[in-house]
Amino acid sequence: MISTAEITFEHRSVLPHETLVGLNLHPGQPVQSNGIYVDGTLGGGGHSSLILQQLGKNARLIGIDQDENAILAAASRLKHDPRFKAVRGNFHHLPQILHAEGITHVDGVLLDLGVSSHQLDTAERGFSYRLDGPLDMRMDNRAPLSAADIVNEYAEKDLADLLFTYGEERQSRKLAKAICKAREISPITTTLQLAEIIERTTPRPKFKKGKPSAPHPAMRSFMALRIAVNDELSPLGSVIGNIVDCLKTEGRIAIITFHSLEDRIVKNTFQTLNNPCVCPRDIPYCVCKNEPKLKIITRKPIIPSETELEQNSRSHSAKLRIAQRIG
Repeated sequence: MISTAEITFEHRSVLPHETLVGLNLHPGQPVQSNGIYVDGTLGGGGHSSLILQQLGKNARLIGIDQDENAILAAASRLKHDPRFKAVRGNFHHLPQILHAEGITHVDGVLLDLGVSSHQLDTAERGFSYRLDGPLDMRMDNRAPLSAADIVNEYAEKDLADLLFTYGEERQSRKLAKAICKAREISPITTTLQLAEIIERTTPRPKFKKGKPSAPHPAMRSFMALRIAVNDELSPLGSVIGNIVDCLKTEGRIAIITFHSLEDRIVKNTFQTLNNPCVCPRDIPYCVCKNEPKLKIITRKPIIPSETELEQNSRSHSAKLRIAQRIG
């Protein structure tokens, strides 16, 4: 067991004020909610701390994370607040988690998707192409599949497809070929081993004065591997639907994404739940009887302000979408 004294789960919460507004929690006002809320991606407890400040004494907040370090750090940070409970699990299973807590419906759910600063900055977690560590990338260390398993065991075509689909990597076939060639000599077991193979294969363009430097050539591949290891995208649409079913009428769901694949799924799922009619367009009225479940609050995603971007560089790709349960 890891001691909480050994954990420093540093993570600056993205879009904090906008998230509270999105959850109808009225930051800066004396209004307090006595409802039940869920932080489905607890991390270090940053968003949860802010949510608790807006809750009344009879409210409840359930914080969920699959990362053991996150649970220990957040539980230690918020342990003196009786309104809060940390649960180790995956927000994919929110209905089951709520059932175990004796809860049927909640007033709001927050999801802050992607990787945390703690995970990126902890070399032994294996998420970073800048730090040397084991090629792991599991958010839940109980999971059977690691990034090393994929890199060393997937067929070349499957590896190329993964890099292209999840990382939108244009050089996916070239990179997969180079990785497979390297692993024939010896297994690829560390992050810097893989990053160096990628950089040799697709070197970064030379810096030109007056223009921003290009991102590291391993960035997209590492993102793709992380998404695959943690199965972040394939169930997301159906998971959002299940979460919406857990909301009370007028309950809010707020989702922060960090890349286009996630944001597209959230956007399309919200639109489907807002307009679920599947009738042919050429018929004069709806006969499918599918009722909308959501009202979309943010037609366009909310993005960080210039001030936040200056203070938190990792917020630059964040997008917040909010919807409200109807019916």
